[in-house]
Amino acid sequence: MHPAISARDLNTWAGYLLDYSLDGIEPDDVVMVKGEPITWPLMAALQDKIVTAGAVADLCLVPPDNDRGRVWGAAMARFGAPDQIARVPEWHRRRYEAMTKYIEILGAERPDLYANLPEAGIKAIVRADEPFKNIRLAKPWLLTLFPTQGFADLEGLTLEEYTRVIVRASVTDPRLLEAVEEDIYRLMSQTRHVRILTACPRTGRTLELGMSIAGQRIIKCTGKRNFPDGEVYTSPDANSVAGEIYLDLPVLYSGATIRGIYLRLEAGRICEYAAEEGLETLRGIIETDDGSHRLGEVALGMNNGLERALKHPLFVEKVGGTLHIAIGSSYKQSYVDDPDSPEGKARLEELSRQGACNTSAQHVDIVADFRPGGAGQAVWLDDVRLELEDNLWVVPR
Repeated sequence: MHPAISARDLNTWAGYLLDYSLDGIEPDDVVMVKGEPITWPLMAALQDKIVTAGAVADLCLVPPDNDRGRVWGAAMARFGAPDQIARVPEWHRRRYEAMTKYIEILGAERPDLYANLPEAGIKAIVRADEPFKNIRLAKPWLLTLFPTQGFADLEGLTLEEYTRVIVRASVTDPRLLEAVEEDIYRLMSQTRHVRILTACPRTGRTLELGMSIAGQRIIKCTGKRNFPDGEVYTSPDANSVAGEIYLDLPVLYSGATIRGIYLRLEAGRICEYAAEEGLETLRGIIETDDGSHRLGEVALGMNNGLERALKHPLFVEKVGGTLHIAIGSSYKQSYVDDPDSPEGKARLEELSRQGACNTSAQHVDIVADFRPGGAGQAVWLDDVRLELEDNLWVVPR
């Protein structure tokens, strides 16, 4: 069942994605639009605008049992051998290399079809998909979330309630975030060390996690990669992360919920972990490869217009007054101005050898709530303790 979304809202949403997020469509563009058939109303609105602009719309339809359109779906995870999973057809690579821009519409009809799959199969699929993830990330790319009954059920909402939250956020002008994020962006750009204090409700202990972001490039997110958006992020020196953290907000991963996450890191590596819900899913993420034992991102959620902290990572990590870290791969643009230049590539290779820039098939955001009642206690950027006003991070006056 498709949600009730007006043609006006679909056109406004599609217009922001193409004209603002992707900076417009040119006649020589090949724009891949990936999503399950249930996301068709938005896919169709995008297709019409892409074709009207004189470009080619490559509609990549995803089977309902395939989380995010990876190289394989649930059947391969359950029944496939490692050599089968690694045998991705060459046409798949050619299709990804041919596109010039990429839009992924998240939204599943039956997320239960790919939930709780065998850990070994999921890890093999994530590894097989990594080269194609890298192709996508090297081109202008964008993620957005379409409301479905399956995802509404996971949130405990009716489809009408869920649709209202998603659509309202998706037809709001993203340029409003520029001014909201500027002060935090400037302070983070001058920061050397981040300290994060959280409280573990089970033990009552206050936990501290520290990391260096000295010299890192800070990125303001205003709808250019995720839509809706609202975060200021960077990748830390992966070697520098040490301490403990508790992350209380539930997040979805492959149709499963993970909640109440505890991590302890020493010398940049996750050496102990726990979860109140979804421990096996968390274990599968962390045990994917060497890089998934390390962190690749730290970020502040800056969108206080989001009505609810939905479980979906695209939404929960953007909520104003939250902080998230990512298990897995670092963002190359946090280390160098141009990751594709010869100088940038050489620098990234050096940082990877040193362990400062982390490489992994995973990049999974997990979130702590610093609003009243949340596990978050304080965030320090060097000697400045951030404050909250109307559930929005602000630099104290």
